Amino acid sequence: MSMEVGELKGINQDLETLKHSLPQDPSLHASLDQLMSRVHHLTEVAKFSPSRREKVKDMSAEVVDSNPYSRLMALQRMGIVDNYEKIRGYSVAIVGIGGVGSVAAEMLTRCGIGRLLLYDYDKVELANMNRLFFRPEQVGMTKTDAAVQTLSDINPDVVLESYTLNIATVQGFETFMSSLKDKSFRPNKDGIGVDLVLSCVDNYEARMVVNQACNELNQTWMESGVSEDAVSGHIQLLIPGETACFACAPPLVVASGVDERTLKREGVCAASLPTTMGVVAGLLVQSTLKFLLKFGHVSPYLGYNSLKDYFPTMEMRPNPQCSNAACLERQKEYQLAQPARDAAAAAAKAKLEAEALSVDECPLHADNEWNISVVDDIELSTMDASSSDELPEGLARELPTADAHQNLSVARSADTSVEDLDDLRKQLEALNAD
Repeated sequence: MSMEVGELKGINQDLETLKHSLPQDPSLHASLDQLMSRVHHLTEVAKFSPSRREKVKDMSAEVVDSNPYSRLMALQRMGIVDNYEKIRGYSVAIVGIGGVGSVAAEMLTRCGIGRLLLYDYDKVELANMNRLFFRPEQVGMTKTDAAVQTLSDINPDVVLESYTLNIATVQGFETFMSSLKDKSFRPNKDGIGVDLVLSCVDNYEARMVVNQACNELNQTWMESGVSEDAVSGHIQLLIPGETACFACAPPLVVASGVDERTLKREGVCAASLPTTMGVVAGLLVQSTLKFLLKFGHVSPYLGYNSLKDYFPTMEMRPNPQCSNAACLERQKEYQLAQPARDAAAAAAKAKLEAEALSVDECPLHADNEWNISVVDDIELSTMDASSSDELPEGLARELPTADAHQNLSVARSADTSVEDLDDLRKQLEALNAD
């Protein structure tokens, strides 16, 4: 982090004062001159370094270049969400700041999420440069510290909490649980301190740890993953008691008793594409926004196959014989609350039906500033079709209208028929006379 220009100038002045107060020692003065030169160079660099924007107290919908939230607030103006500014009150925990987790964290930061909790124990490596988000100069930093460095520059309004730990250890799991329960960001919030947990880890063990924590805390979470061949992925919504937890339907490898660690071969690295990880991260954050701000539909499971451009969806019910005791407890609670949910659904349906009836009773059209009116089809059918052909008083047509031409043709046809009958009668009378 670069120092402020004013502070660097102050340091240079202090060095200048120190130089004049010291005895005339050539070697000492040379060292001070060298130090002052370096401070001067840093001052010049700091003048051109990007400055972090000030924090924004309230989200504004004003369309100006200096408003970082104008395009986000447009979702509210267009009727997509009721109140986009609510996003500043939500907390999201991201476990695993890798190819998917880091991009998801950046997207949520740009969307103005209120608080992000970041969990990882790994460090940034040059091997990570094929992915998005991390930069070469961050090599050697922990992924959580590097993420905080980047995200705080993007949006200083977001509260960032960094946890450099392995949640699969005993101490790490305790810290993980304690941080999820912390409600200091929003003391009046119901439940625990976070609104959603996003699992972006790359192994079964860590997923099971997140599953256990969320089942115990009755916390909704989303799981994500990318295949080892880097061409497919998925996201999944897990609601304790309502949907299958991660232990309800374990992968075939785990169900067959094979140790997951034995599947990895020495010197063989799984493939990784920033495109696939970016797509999965985008789907994950899109579902997160829909879940938090309550718009659209959140799929219980959404897959992605890039080779076929295929997006399968499915829904998985909880397993009544799940091996996870906390999951079974959540299932019982969900079943006990079923009557109340049914009653609420019936009341909501009745309200919608009543609103629909009130709309039907409204007039055909209401007055509006454009003086536009809607005419019923029945009225159109009863209108005099020829009224549009009537001319104002004092005007006459130079040529006959289509109706007049048609009437003239009919009259001529009638006259011709009369003449033909007279000729026929005369011919008959002449024959009779002979």
